[in-house]
Amino acid sequence: MTVTKLGPKLLSWATEIDETTIAQANETARMPFIFPHVALMPDAHSGKGAAVGTVIPTKGAVIPAAVGVDIGCGMSSIETRFTAADIQGHDLAVLRAAIEQAIPLSPGNYNDAIERDHTRAHVAELEGRADRDGVDLSHSPKWREQLGSLGGGNHFIELCLDERDHVWLFLHSGSRGVGNKIAQRHIKIAQQLCKRWWIDLPNPELAYIVEGTHEFTRYIKDLNWAQKFAALNRDDMLNRFAAVFADWLGVDDHGEVDRITSHHNYTRMENHFGRGVWLTRKGAVDAHAGVRSMIPGSMGTHSYVVEGKGCVPALHSAPHGAGRRMSRTEAKKRFTADDLAARMEGIEYRAGEEWVDEIPDAYKPIDEIMVAAEPLVTVLHELRQLMNVKGT
Repeated sequence: MTVTKLGPKLLSWATEIDETTIAQANETARMPFIFPHVALMPDAHSGKGAAVGTVIPTKGAVIPAAVGVDIGCGMSSIETRFTAADIQGHDLAVLRAAIEQAIPLSPGNYNDAIERDHTRAHVAELEGRADRDGVDLSHSPKWREQLGSLGGGNHFIELCLDERDHVWLFLHSGSRGVGNKIAQRHIKIAQQLCKRWWIDLPNPELAYIVEGTHEFTRYIKDLNWAQKFAALNRDDMLNRFAAVFADWLGVDDHGEVDRITSHHNYTRMENHFGRGVWLTRKGAVDAHAGVRSMIPGSMGTHSYVVEGKGCVPALHSAPHGAGRRMSRTEAKKRFTADDLAARMEGIEYRAGEEWVDEIPDAYKPIDEIMVAAEPLVTVLHELRQLMNVKGT
């Protein structure tokens, strides 16, 4: 598709987008420190803080609410040497039950103790970072127990096959409760600072922190810690998933060939149009040329392993998933557990009313998103789900 200009500083790659999302993105794009423009990804939809599927480049300031409360949320995967033939005859329900025992699911559910060597190593790394950078974690005394837990909503764990029938371990999660606490703290600080400086904001969620201040330095250090926590959280779950998978197959190791991880809610310094900017990807992945990432479809549909093409106007970014078409409340009004069961036919999953708001009908079709994303990424692999695990 061709890019569409939806405002003086707003470019869009979306083929299906509503007026609320456009208005929200234009509101962000009018902030005085935006450079050179805001980019809307093919999966863009309205969200809290900023539209989801928005890429926001800023000079000299960062908007904490635009990053969002699930700092570092993203995808991680393992490609294995095993194929569909190797897992044939093995009961997927047994694997799902084992995963649900090994990995805490749903908000508020954490590990009882830190028992695994890889978890201890991850905790030690995060403790060292917190000590080095002065990250205050007193608001989250259970952050260590949160490491290696999934959460709820659209977070998931999946067993997939690609177009060659190779087996993949695939999951989606973020920085859990500790990341939320860090985000909420700095969103509040940004709002207090803007109020103190008599800054008239079009929306309080666009409150920002100015570079060069103590508050900015503190935010970036806390943000980087939370982004690292999110990456290690996914890595820890992948290691548990891999161990359970190997036990399920009755083999000594899980046959790892490759491992990929990518954030899609984060901020970092990048160079765009010849200038250094703080680039916030809220529901978008890094698509610099040659950079690999994952774009998941909704529950029961396909997902994609991709490689960036380095599209300059799109700020070297790409969509992060299917993008919601309707709210969770609306989905629960329209659909039932039987509707979800029909969409999930042939896939092992946790059935029930709790997951109706994740029905594929509540999302944009992922294949349409990928057509729109053709200028942004090259598809390396297309994955189809065999098993899906979600928290509530």
